[in-house]
Amino acid sequence: MLKVSNIAVSLDEKDYAKVIANTLNIRKSQVKNVKIARKAVDARRKNKVHFNMGFTFECANEDQLLKTHSKQVSKVKEYHYDKLTPNNQTIMVVGSGPAGLFCAYNLARSGQKVILIEQGKCVDERKKDIDTYLETGKLNVQSNVQFGEGGAGTFSDGKLTTGIKDYRKQFVLNTFYEHGANEDILYLNKPHLGTDVLINVVKNIRKDIEKCGEVRFETKLVDLIVENNQIKEVVLENKEGTYKEKVDQLVLAIGHSARNTYEMLYQKQLEISQKAFAVGMRIEHSQEFINKSQYGKFYNHPALKAADYKLAVHTSQKRGVYTFCMCPGGYVMNAASEENRLVVNGMSNYKRDNKFANSAILVNVTPDDFGSSHPLAGMYFQRKLEEKAFELGGSDYSIPVQRVEDYLENKESKEKIETSLKRVKNAQLNALLPEILNINLKEGLLLMNNKINGFTSDATLLGVESRSSAPIRFYRDDNMESNIKGIYPIGEGAGYAGGIMSSAIDGLKCSEVLLKGER
Repeated sequence: MLKVSNIAVSLDEKDYAKVIANTLNIRKSQVKNVKIARKAVDARRKNKVHFNMGFTFECANEDQLLKTHSKQVSKVKEYHYDKLTPNNQTIMVVGSGPAGLFCAYNLARSGQKVILIEQGKCVDERKKDIDTYLETGKLNVQSNVQFGEGGAGTFSDGKLTTGIKDYRKQFVLNTFYEHGANEDILYLNKPHLGTDVLINVVKNIRKDIEKCGEVRFETKLVDLIVENNQIKEVVLENKEGTYKEKVDQLVLAIGHSARNTYEMLYQKQLEISQKAFAVGMRIEHSQEFINKSQYGKFYNHPALKAADYKLAVHTSQKRGVYTFCMCPGGYVMNAASEENRLVVNGMSNYKRDNKFANSAILVNVTPDDFGSSHPLAGMYFQRKLEEKAFELGGSDYSIPVQRVEDYLENKESKEKIETSLKRVKNAQLNALLPEILNINLKEGLLLMNNKINGFTSDATLLGVESRSSAPIRFYRDDNMESNIKGIYPIGEGAGYAGGIMSSAIDGLKCSEVLLKGER
């Protein structure tokens, strides 16, 4: 089987065998078993939007094609990700987000007994709690957009893009597909799962973990018992109370919102350092506006899905301002997980067919902004912003919103603002962020308006977006082990990943360390 790459394909073309034949100057009848290997929208020229595609196919004269088209045609290599060799140790994984889920899954598929604990609920019960919260403002601090089966990524866009190059990426994609994701994640340039699909996918992965391991929901890690700098036992809490359990290896895949756990681990003297991150707002536009800005006259072509964008600028004060986790055809999520604090995030379903588009728009912050050298100072910085957002929203878990143009001019938005969220309240968002961040965010918005004309017009800000990444980083050595032996901090919450794909890969690397001793 061969692979041909970098073919420009018109939006209306469906006969891919003909496309391959014309590209390679062979008869269409020679091209068999065509499959899409890559598909990306090329919209650099708005008058000629098209797809850039790659295909796998079979052909009678494959050796000759490899010689005559060596730059564009290659032999398809079969992909393997080998199973590991189990041992007789007791391994516990804390947290069922992408890092913990893939660590536990790879251990279980290798025949290793593993215990996966999650302080939140299974995904079906979790969704009920989230729906209740969005309708009524009744928050369950253990079961929400941050906590529960699948982690924070379950109620997001489910993006599978990453800048890292790692052979494990294909295994992550294959695993998602084998457990219910749509096939297009295997070839799209910017694959995404969608919350509606992710809900079933994480359930299916969990069922496979349970074939060799154990999954415990509504079970929280509350203490560690360490002897001679080696983990010996953990203290867990569930609905029946607290109990101790012996462990040989403890994987901390706790996510960036497990703040009580951060504080407990700090007290237990795990080595933690401050880390730069970013804060800001969600910005929401009509999806039609984004489609027109990206696709021009092709904005409503049926072959094109909801358009996205990615913007980054540097202000005159040398701050980075950038968009993050852009959700085409999506919803802003009220993602609170602590009482009397508010935070927003974004999500999309697979079809991305809502009329709104949203993205985080963030300003870089560094430890110099935290006002303290305490290792958890960045977390306390986040909490202050979330407490202010709660206050501005009316102290009933409504999200504070403002028109972008009014935010720029520091004046009140008086008209009712329609958003993808039901529970919102007009507010003066200049009161939300420290003034230095307001200054840079405003300059960043204006610079972005130069890149997408109209970006600051007919747009809404919703605050606060404060959990773009972890505010801390755990120490770990070259084998991913913390300063306490037998404890392995992984994923986004440990400060070593940023998104579903990189977190999942970090979890796979950890599973390899646990059973092979290397990664």
